[in-house]
Amino acid sequence: MSAKTDKLLSILKLQPVVPVLVIDDAGSAVPLARALVAGGLKAIEITLRTPAALEAIRAVANEVEGAVAGAGTILNAAQFEEAVAAGSQFIVSPGTTQELIDVANDHEVPLLPGAATASEVMGLREEGYDVMKFFPAEQAGGAAYLKSLSSPLAGTMFCPTGGISLANARDYLTLPNVVCVGGSWVAPKDLVVRGDWAGITKLAAEAFALKG
Repeated sequence: MSAKTDKLLSILKLQPVVPVLVIDDAGSAVPLARALVAGGLKAIEITLRTPAALEAIRAVANEVEGAVAGAGTILNAAQFEEAVAAGSQFIVSPGTTQELIDVANDHEVPLLPGAATASEVMGLREEGYDVMKFFPAEQAGGAAYLKSLSSPLAGTMFCPTGGISLANARDYLTLPNVVCVGGSWVAPKDLVVRGDWAGITKLAAEAFALKG
């Protein structure tokens, strides 16, 4: 197992649920991240789906004690470079391209590449990846599908993301090939808009309790 894989696993094993955030207002990033960390969720994925994303990553990386800021929805080398420059400690992609693999090889920051089929998993294993994002989890076959991959593709670990909630997270977390899940339910848009940070800390604590 490579040093980068070790680094990635050490981040993903911090908690059972990695919050997947879409941040519209960079000003909310720091209080939101502090609320999540207070609930036990230290590794935080901020997706590059909004113009505020890079500023949000930079703020969380610099200002939130205990937070491990990561960047999600990375689609190409340029975004990878921007996310690393902003302070991302891990990079997440919904799928995988050779361009992403090549840029990841040039950096110490680990990549969690996306895969949804056995062939994609096998291709990533050939590139030296043992830890992947299973996306979109529910739409791609859910926990039953992922369980069926555990025997033929033994030794591969997944962070399923997409359609996962408090109601079905345990279905994934009990699988032998799942290290954690990604979820947006811990930071609902209405609570963020209202600035209900205590409410988000409560949701984060519920998610962290899934570890048991």
